[in-house]
Amino acid sequence: MHYLSRTTILLAFVAFLHQVLAQSGKKLLTVKDAVLKSRSEFSPERLQCASFLSGTSYFSFCQKNTLYLMNTTTLKASHFISLSALNKLLIKYSKDTLTTFPNIAWKNEKEFSFVFGDKKYVYSSGALSATEPDKPITEEHLDEYEKGKKYCFIRKHQLYVFHNQKEIQITENGSEELVYGQSVHQNEFGISKGTFWSPKGNYLAFYKMDQSRVFKYPIIDWTPYPATPRTLIYPMNGTTSHTVWVGVYSLNENKTIYLQTTPDDHYLTNLSWTPDEKFILLAELNREQNHLKLNLYDALSGKFLKTLFEEKDEKYVEPLHPALFLDDGTYRFIWQSRRDGYNHLYLYDLNGNLIRQITKGPYEVKQVYGIDKNKKFIYYTSNEGNPIGQNIYRVSLKSGKAEALTRGQGSHFPVFNDDMSAMLDVWTSIDVPRVTELYNLNTLKKITLLKSDNPLKEYELGRWRVFTIKSSDGFDLYSRIFYPPSFDSARRYPVLVYLYNGPHSQMVTDTWMGGGEVWYQYMAQKGFIVFTIDGRGTSYRGKEFEQKIFRQLGKYEMEDQLAGVNWLKSKPYVDTSRMGVYGWSYGGFMTLSLMTRHPGVFKAAVAGGPVVDWRYYEIMYGERYMDTYDTNREGFEENSLLNHIQNLKGRLLIIHGALDPVVVWQHSMLLLRKAIEKGVHFDYYVYPHHEHNVLGKDRAHLMEKITDYFIKNL
Repeated sequence: MHYLSRTTILLAFVAFLHQVLAQSGKKLLTVKDAVLKSRSEFSPERLQCASFLSGTSYFSFCQKNTLYLMNTTTLKASHFISLSALNKLLIKYSKDTLTTFPNIAWKNEKEFSFVFGDKKYVYSSGALSATEPDKPITEEHLDEYEKGKKYCFIRKHQLYVFHNQKEIQITENGSEELVYGQSVHQNEFGISKGTFWSPKGNYLAFYKMDQSRVFKYPIIDWTPYPATPRTLIYPMNGTTSHTVWVGVYSLNENKTIYLQTTPDDHYLTNLSWTPDEKFILLAELNREQNHLKLNLYDALSGKFLKTLFEEKDEKYVEPLHPALFLDDGTYRFIWQSRRDGYNHLYLYDLNGNLIRQITKGPYEVKQVYGIDKNKKFIYYTSNEGNPIGQNIYRVSLKSGKAEALTRGQGSHFPVFNDDMSAMLDVWTSIDVPRVTELYNLNTLKKITLLKSDNPLKEYELGRWRVFTIKSSDGFDLYSRIFYPPSFDSARRYPVLVYLYNGPHSQMVTDTWMGGGEVWYQYMAQKGFIVFTIDGRGTSYRGKEFEQKIFRQLGKYEMEDQLAGVNWLKSKPYVDTSRMGVYGWSYGGFMTLSLMTRHPGVFKAAVAGGPVVDWRYYEIMYGERYMDTYDTNREGFEENSLLNHIQNLKGRLLIIHGALDPVVVWQHSMLLLRKAIEKGVHFDYYVYPHHEHNVLGKDRAHLMEKITDYFIKNL
């Protein structure tokens, strides 16, 4: 009766809310709308056809069905062509007409092309002509140096280069186990691809990876009749890893050499070319990930020349960015490092001499965008003064003086033109959906092109805010809360804690709705308070904050999540007997940790794709934060959920994708087995044809299941 009365109260609140909204004329969200429209209709309006015209001083954009060209020097816009005028020309070739401007490819400030239907159209000087569309390049792992003219790709495990209208096969023995030209080291260390063109396009550096000694992990594809197995090459914690080399192919000489790297069990990453194509810089990191060497190689012979400098850390070093050369004939380059506790920029020469530290302070340089053509400034974003946001800066290479190009709260995301004389700044903040501005970087004058309306203005939204809570050791923990519409502080509400709290994450941000998703507002409309806190271990707060979790994944993160819980419990409007927690991946691990190591705090939980035992996770990420099981047995055992499942209290739903190649299905299957052994019951659901995340239209099904679970059990 107690459970039924609470469910009845919740349903009564929703019915009351429907009545209030009917009187106010505001709409309620549906779960399908909240999930499937969150990145389309419910995303703040973007500037259409926004593009810098390469090699010119122009910028294009569309407004009110008109295409404009703006001079980035004067910031004056001129009408180029209207959609109706373009359609009048199009009628000659097509029965159909355009409802909005298509994706445009500019050739110069007078001519552009676009594809519509089965034809490519070229607009020039008031006339439209139709041609056959360009043949799409559909090869695997395509990496273009010169669009359509010079590129590399993979076909049937072999690496090819297309050059001078010819395909050149540059490898012969590629296979599933011997991989060429693809990403290595599980996409860690900032690696996102496996080919690297030299600055002038005369050489191609590429990864070669031997996976023959790596464990072959079985995954079952349940769709065929009968089901078929496939192999995932997955290096688990403490096991044999793959071996990697770097090859260099000369297009002019049609030959390949390999850099003379040592055959040690280590990682090769952050490859960069010198501007004259003579040398390659390569960051080489030991298996323990606590000792980095930045090594210099002769690109023509592959010979190792010298180690420019080394970085060591008692916990771990994580190189994420290749060297950025100034291209001024001096061989000077910018290196990013967290050696002083925060990610900053350092200026070096090719002898390994530190010329100076360029940025410094208790903040993080978040992204470097490049150096202007006159070699005056480095442009970057940082969270100086606002740990959850970012502003745009430039620093003088001559004086070392930094200058803020944007100021105040919010998060700014720039796009620069070719010579970095102009910048498009798209920014947002907790209360501002999106603003788009164009800057002349020589005069620092700007013009606002678009202020996006609230895309949810027709819906009744709950109030939200971002604030801080102190950790046990004095850090500010940024938190976000959504309140139900028509919130009444005299009432008591159930709470849903959504969390991740793992490395390389920041959930609470100075962006629209504080980084919250529309589904959180949907849950607020269902009568829930929705709360998130970023604890120690998360990003952009400095090395000490992030590395606190080293060798003890779960321990300090739980402390910080419970600090958030205690804050919630201090509020008279929180029903402390109806608290739920939900997270995916690392968040799933945290959800299970809280439910089994602090039983009774939460009444209900959903854990998606959860890590259960770090022994079963991959080498690169897992060993960085936990070391190996042999060297940190106590840490692994203490934080394995297999050793705590017997303490489970409350309702728990675990969800897993059967084809998950990231957190393999074995994690939750082992937990099921242990639960049966201990006589513990929980709910379990599998998505048979999904990998680590449930995406596409099925995501609505997933979120309906999660929503219903919390409504039923809270």
